[in-house]
Amino acid sequence: MNQKHQEDLAHIRSMMERSSRFISLSGLSGVFAGLSALIGGLYVYQLFKANGMDYLNDEHRLYSVSLVSELFWIAIIILISAFVFGAFFTIRKSRKYNLPIWTSATKKMLFNLAVPLVTGGIFCLALLYHGYFGLVAPSTLIFYGLAVINAEKYTFSDIKYLGFCELILGCISLFYIGYGLIFWIIGFGILHILYGLIMFKKYK
Repeated sequence: MNQKHQEDLAHIRSMMERSSRFISLSGLSGVFAGLSALIGGLYVYQLFKANGMDYLNDEHRLYSVSLVSELFWIAIIILISAFVFGAFFTIRKSRKYNLPIWTSATKKMLFNLAVPLVTGGIFCLALLYHGYFGLVAPSTLIFYGLAVINAEKYTFSDIKYLGFCELILGCISLFYIGYGLIFWIIGFGILHILYGLIMFKKYK
């Protein structure tokens, strides 16, 4: 009888978690988002070399308007790629385990994620507009970290550790202006891949 009660309680707990948290998030989403960022970051590094810039050695870098524009569109492509992979693996997981996708928890998670992201996006556009290019990479890491931490209460709690790592990395990169690409590759590339693999193994 006690065992049946425990099973019933576990079932009720599982149902409550499903209704209050977005649990369709797949670890593979993080892996492929990280791969997209890693490939994009390496492409940008090669782009710098093609423009005669040794990124690791040049202390004073001059960015032309055309180069900044190209970097901006590369970032947009990476963002779209990460979103597409995230949506694909999330939908695949939800269908596999018969989990609902568009729930009140999903809406709350997206809202909590969007507020810091949109604010950070506007802030980064302002930095580009005023020519503070060196602060863009640290800012994206910081605002993304805040967004992930803010959304944690509506999905897997483990995601907050990714958020804190991104936040700390962004703060450190503020003191190494000019090396934002390296921190960006670590934060959005390597950390995402590691996080995705851990989450995939834990919640597969």
